[in-house]
Amino acid sequence: MDNYSEENLNTTGTEAADGVRSAGETAGSFLKSLLIDVVIAVILAAIVLFFIRPTIVKQSSMEDTLHENDYMIMYRQAYRSHTPERGDIIIFQSSMPDENTGKDKLLIKRVIGLPGDEISIISDQLYINGEAYHEDYLKDGYTPAFEIPLEGEIYTVPDGQYFVMGDNRAGSIDSRRSEVGTVAFDQIQGKVVLRLFPFNKIQRF
Repeated sequence: MDNYSEENLNTTGTEAADGVRSAGETAGSFLKSLLIDVVIAVILAAIVLFFIRPTIVKQSSMEDTLHENDYMIMYRQAYRSHTPERGDIIIFQSSMPDENTGKDKLLIKRVIGLPGDEISIISDQLYINGEAYHEDYLKDGYTPAFEIPLEGEIYTVPDGQYFVMGDNRAGSIDSRRSEVGTVAFDQIQGKVVLRLFPFNKIQRF
């Protein structure tokens, strides 16, 4: 009777120990698997962000092409093998301070003038290299002159620089203003290639 009881006690203790050991191994295996998944996710996210950057529009200077709170995808590597082209929508680091953060603002504009181009504005009409440049994407259909160039004057875009404007020409602070001026190649963060939101306005650029 006593032997039977001892065997039962010993067996029960062994099973309990095995049960605890099994649960510990399961928990360890789960944590290891979770850690591997997290590391893989971080690596994949880093790879994705190396090529693209999600961006939300926070200004009205690109209307009617882009509106405030549009969700854009910027391609970071767009200009690794070639330079910006006229008509590209780019995001660049400006020297204008953000009133909220104190940091320099990222601006989104359209490339209009390439290095060496002659830019002039006469009676709200943009001219590039002496020819009228017609743009069907402008919000109001005209381009007023501001500081650069002054009305009727000719401005030559410096080497390595790009003359950019917003599509909302009357309401855009861009290369026509001294606080922005032309954009150096190394200021450019990337090219806007896709609008993802609103969903009814998904569009490639």
